[in-house]
Amino acid sequence: MSAPASSPVRPLDDQLCFSLYAASMAVSRVYKPMLDRLGITYPQYLVLHALWEEDGRTVGAIAARLSLEPSTVTPLVKRLEAAGLATRHRNPADERQVQVRLTARGLSLREECGCLAEALMARSGMGPGALGDLNVRVKALRDAIGGGATAPD
Repeated sequence: MSAPASSPVRPLDDQLCFSLYAASMAVSRVYKPMLDRLGITYPQYLVLHALWEEDGRTVGAIAARLSLEPSTVTPLVKRLEAAGLATRHRNPADERQVQVRLTARGLSLREECGCLAEALMARSGMGPGALGDLNVRVKALRDAIGGGATAPD
């Protein structure tokens, strides 16, 4: 008896996982020159963005918001603190929690980062409506396959 024939390999361009990966890399390349001018990396930008949404989050809450592990977020927060963009303090009510707050400089970066979305629209040729619709669909896919944000600590 012969082994079953294997299914043909689908080209990468026909695989959603590769398209999402490649799109993510392309977005990072668009953002990189602007973030370099601000002195932050894309992961640091994401932490800052989580704090712009809600300042004073714990490391665990930031990690949950970004779908990351706290052990991944901690070094990012430490680098933001070293750059004078955020501060870390133990929660007096629960010493296990580290609360992160933006400094005045961290808050001021919010305005400077507004150009990121504009650059993405310009490079993609898509308007805010089209990008918004795409974002809704990608988030629905993420949530459907179980990658949605978890509850904060």
